[in-house]
Amino acid sequence: MIRLPSLLAAVTAVILALAPPASARQDDARLDTLFRVLQDTRDDAVAQATQDAIRSIWLEHPGPEIRDLMEEGVQYLFAERFTDALAMFDRVVDLAPDYAEGWNRRANTHYLMGDYAAAVADIRTALELEPRHFPALAGLGLIYLAIDEPGGALRAFDGALSINPHLKGVRARADELRSDLAGEAL
Repeated sequence: MIRLPSLLAAVTAVILALAPPASARQDDARLDTLFRVLQDTRDDAVAQATQDAIRSIWLEHPGPEIRDLMEEGVQYLFAERFTDALAMFDRVVDLAPDYAEGWNRRANTHYLMGDYAAAVADIRTALELEPRHFPALAGLGLIYLAIDEPGGALRAFDGALSINPHLKGVRARADELRSDLAGEAL
C-alpha cells in the first residue's frame, strides 16, 4: 500500500523535475523543494527519484556549448578516456566557473587519474558553489580513503549523509569506518 505522503512526494518530485528550470544550475529554485523531499521521505523509490531529479538539474546548463562539453566529457569518462574527459571538463570550468557540476565532474576525472590533490581542490570549489552536493562529499570521502585518512573520509561521508540520508553504500562505509576508528581508540 502506498502512503499518501510518499505518493505526494513522488508526484511533487516528478513535477519539479519536469518544470522549466529557473536557472538550470545549483541555484535552481526547484532544488530547495527536492532537498526537503529527500530529507523527509522514508520511501526508497521516492528518494531515488528525487536524487535523480537533483542530479538532472545539476547537469542542466543554459549554454549549449557547456551541455555539449559535459556530455562529451561524460562519454569519455565511461570509455575510460580520462585525458580526453579532463580536456572537456577543463573547458567547462574555464567557460563556466560558477557551474558546480563542471567542477565535480572534473574532480571525478582527477580522482580516476590518481591526482587526488587536484580532485580535492575541484571538490572544494564545487562545494563552495553548491554546499549540498552530496556526490561531491561522497567523492571526497573516497579520496580520503585512497590517501589513508579515515577520519577525513568519515567526516565527508557523514556530511553527504546529513544532506542525503538515503546513500546506503555511503552509510555502510561510514559505519565501517566509525567501527574501525572506535577500535583504534581502544
